[in-house]
Amino acid sequence: MSFLVIIVILALIFDYINGFHDAANSIATIVSTKVLTPFHAVLWAAVFNFAAFFISRYVVGEFKIGNTIAASVNIDFINLEVIFSGLIAAITWNLLTWWFGIPSSSSHTLLGGFMGAALAHAGAFSRHGVTVINYSKVIPTFLFIFLAPLIGMVIAFVITLVILNVCRNANPYKADNWFRRLQLLSSGLLSLGHGGNDAQKVMGIIGAAMIWYSKSKGHDMTFRQFIDANMWVPLASFTAIALGTLSGGWKIVKTMGTRITKVTPLEGVSAETAGALTLFLTEKLGIPVSTTHTITGAIIGVGATKRLSAVRWGVTINLLWAWVLTIPVSALLAAVVYFIINLWKL
Repeated sequence: MSFLVIIVILALIFDYINGFHDAANSIATIVSTKVLTPFHAVLWAAVFNFAAFFISRYVVGEFKIGNTIAASVNIDFINLEVIFSGLIAAITWNLLTWWFGIPSSSSHTLLGGFMGAALAHAGAFSRHGVTVINYSKVIPTFLFIFLAPLIGMVIAFVITLVILNVCRNANPYKADNWFRRLQLLSSGLLSLGHGGNDAQKVMGIIGAAMIWYSKSKGHDMTFRQFIDANMWVPLASFTAIALGTLSGGWKIVKTMGTRITKVTPLEGVSAETAGALTLFLTEKLGIPVSTTHTITGAIIGVGATKRLSAVRWGVTINLLWAWVLTIPVSALLAAVVYFIINLWKL
């Protein structure tokens, strides 16, 4: 029981780190356009991160993304050591990428760590022919590594072109003031999407641990039953990510807000709205996606409306490499941690 408590605390620490790691996603453009100061921007984002709990609970009606994460690995290959190893790997990779200012995906590092530890466990204890990974849950997540930024990019491109055509005869000074105000709304919507998407991933990990523990005691339960009986889990998860957002993530803010392409208030509204729409869609579908990937794609889409050279493709290619490497590196780290734990037990 004490190990389970440690895992729950560790998961909430990861959630907190996710908040300050991904704070840049929802505030980078609003800070770079000087609509809000960095402190007011993170405060604004944190409020909407927590408000996403009420959207998921009472509007969407369920926590589909949490269920996807919890069910991504066959429960026969889950134990507390597996989940602990996955969390340690995810936290390590998140802190490394944060330190170097690389906007990697907290979602995929968590999933990669979970799967890597489970595969290490299966390699030692499973029979041949038994599937460790639930591919019906994992494959859509893998596909959306590429689809989420693409969707965000296309939506942002279209929204920007529409706005530019509608406002082509507007007074530039008045239009700029209006878009500065609208950016408050669009960044709030993006923070809602961020909270609703990312807090649920930690709920899924905590759910997997507690469902396994319950099963080991002879009591089976579904993810929905687990949530209904433990409403403190989503409340704690949404609180932790909001507190993490309050801590900021200034290195990644610089990358997201200035190094990919310069962003005006109009373009900030387009990018944030496109990112929010993409996140709302994927939450409805129950597919965990990277908020980082989504908003990066949206910022690229905005930059491409000016000219393709406005996007700093060298920076963007480096980000793509980080995205591709996140799952395998996290999986490898988790497998190493799992083997170390088992050596220590011996």
